[in-house]
Amino acid sequence: MLPVERAVKFWFGGAGPAMTIYPAIDIRGGQCVRLEQGDYARETIFDADPVAVARRWVAAGAQWLHLVDLDGAKAGRPVNHAVIARIVQAAGVPCQVGGGIRTSADVASVLACGVSRVIIGTKAVQDRAWLAASAQQYPGQLALGVDARDGLVAVEGWLANSDLRALDLAKDCEPLPLAAIIYTDIARDGMLAGPNVPAMAEMARSVRTPVIASGGVSTAADILQLAQAGLAGAIVGRALYEGRVDLAELIALARR
Repeated sequence: MLPVERAVKFWFGGAGPAMTIYPAIDIRGGQCVRLEQGDYARETIFDADPVAVARRWVAAGAQWLHLVDLDGAKAGRPVNHAVIARIVQAAGVPCQVGGGIRTSADVASVLACGVSRVIIGTKAVQDRAWLAASAQQYPGQLALGVDARDGLVAVEGWLANSDLRALDLAKDCEPLPLAAIIYTDIARDGMLAGPNVPAMAEMARSVRTPVIASGGVSTAADILQLAQAGLAGAIVGRALYEGRVDLAELIALARR
């Protein structure tokens, strides 16, 4: 394999240069749920068995899964280890996991569940030196989670705001050996209103690290727009669970 081919496989999770579609599985109380705009009071339970959901998405062609420990994000420490480990084992495809991962021990414990990529959000804002050291320790296994409300980074499970611009955080962390930057527009998340394509495109243009879009994806047209804007991937949640889009069709579209 040529060096360029190896680099493409590394950055895009083995899917080549096509955009990767990441079905989202958000876990709270051991169940598969979706929140609206990150609001824990606006929760919809879609399935009591996240493992069965993972199998369903893989059967439809998913090459990656995006898992979020919502209990962990709120508690500030991973909570749903057992469920995540079962999902990883049953799915048989790479999984990326975020939610409450804020110490070196947390990173190690989540990786021990068999996940391929750990998402760091709040801790990246609080302690850039720790993030740098962790990225060097686990090159290509950490992703930066940039969760923004009105362009400013939100932390503590989206319950608190910072005065740091999302784009500035991404640029500051770009030199690190990160696998990806996952950019979530909180106002769009779970609302089926379409992604914030201009903001996503600006970040994709501004950094060399692959950027994965999250929040608002609800149609095939959204996927086309994000692909044309240079996004490496897109996370799809509520639209899948409500049957508004077909995962196999989105994956085929992204590959083209």
